[in-house]
Amino acid sequence: MKAYPTMTQPISLSKSLKRGISLALCAVALSLGTQAQAQFAKPEDAIKYRKNALFVMQQHFARLAAMAQGKAPYDAKAAADNAAIVASLAVLPWAAFGEGTDKGDTKAKAEIWKDKDGFKQVTDKLLGEVTKLKTAAATGKLDDLKAAVNATAASCKACHDDYRAK
Repeated sequence: MKAYPTMTQPISLSKSLKRGISLALCAVALSLGTQAQAQFAKPEDAIKYRKNALFVMQQHFARLAAMAQGKAPYDAKAAADNAAIVASLAVLPWAAFGEGTDKGDTKAKAEIWKDKDGFKQVTDKLLGEVTKLKTAAATGKLDDLKAAVNATAASCKACHDDYRAK
């Protein structure tokens, strides 16, 4: 009987499969970006979608941060796999910040809709840092991972400071 991976065991994906998943997710996010409202039946669906996408992304990033901080043993393969997942997920939530999603079960501040250019800048910065994170994790060097985790975390914090209620 084949054992299935647990939460503590990384899922092993081939490079070509990871690349294919990343490309597919990017294509979907880009093609739907301008039609964000059309993909959600109700604003609360969009809120739920973005919260869940951000939650899953955070869970994989936390694994990287734990390795970078010495709270978990460094595993180069697990780091590369988790960074690839973070990079794939990072493109998803932004399309769900459409009209009408500023109210409801959300910690999103009104500034997101008042300062669309500023919000786009911080999300673009995050996407750039996540790309660097994926590249750094692929080197197999802990020092590279540490630097990229710190830069990515700072990017997350900048967005949370300005656009997320406590």
